[in-house]
Amino acid sequence: MKNYIFATALALAAAAGCTSFEHKTTTTGPSSTGVAGLMGAWASASSAVPSPASCSDFKWNATELTGTSAKGSFSASCAGGLTVAGTAQGTLSGTVITWSAEGDATTAGIACRITLTGTAELGANSIRVPYSGDTCLGKVSGVEILNKK
Repeated sequence: MKNYIFATALALAAAAGCTSFEHKTTTTGPSSTGVAGLMGAWASASSAVPSPASCSDFKWNATELTGTSAKGSFSASCAGGLTVAGTAQGTLSGTVITWSAEGDATTAGIACRITLTGTAELGANSIRVPYSGDTCLGKVSGVEILNKK
């Protein structure tokens, strides 16, 4: 009889231990879901001097939100000493952002329009931004990482 009671108590203890199992998950996606995750200030992870045919020191301040799109001001530094300022907009689908930017580029005695486009990936607190575009000094392309500020 003692063995029967001991076996029953052991089985009940084991069953009780199984019911307290806890499962936790973590996500690596955006900390804010949907297009609202794009809102706010973003800036390049590094502010290195741009190499020929590239841009760096990107900044984007998304201030307008409509449906699946965000729009705001941007600035960057591009090859040839071009300082760029204008507007950028992106449309979010899942974690993919199809985006474009237009602005004015200036350097010593030169002013021109610049256009950039790309398809970016929204991460937890960053956006990986492959880009290509045209400036008055030629084509630019590269990949930039923007961090949420």
